Amino acid sequence: MDHFKQINDTLGHAAGDAVIAATAERLSTWAGSRAAVGRLGGDEFAVTLRITPERRQARLAQLVHRLARPVVLADHCIVQVAASIGAAAADTLATTDLSALQRAADTALYQGKHTGRPVLATTDDLTVASVNGRRAGLPGTHTLERTA
Repeated sequence: MDHFKQINDTLGHAAGDAVIAATAERLSTWAGSRAAVGRLGGDEFAVTLRITPERRQARLAQLVHRLARPVVLADHCIVQVAASIGAAAADTLATTDLSALQRAADTALYQGKHTGRPVLATTDDLTVASVNGRRAGLPGTHTLERTA
């Protein structure tokens, strides 16, 4: 989710929780019953499903639109939301390794951050260095030094 920290910081954690819940519901509805949808943590989600190459761009554009709908909170306050989307396709990247696909999708996501458009990973995204499955430099990617 784009600007999620700002929502939490200005409107409170209940508002943030409502945005997370709305996002999860929207992802699940969009993906359908044959998909796996999960929250990675914070404001990050992952979806695994098959989309034919012919429908891929249209489906991803549909997802951007669905996730950008405002969220109405319990107090009737309306919160504007948006999401950046990175996607990776096994047929495009010639791999079915889920870790590699997730890293490539994460890299694609940051290439399209705040653009309002989904970015499909390319084979170049498979070679981006990662730590603990995330692009180096992101939270959770530090390594501990051992001393003898």
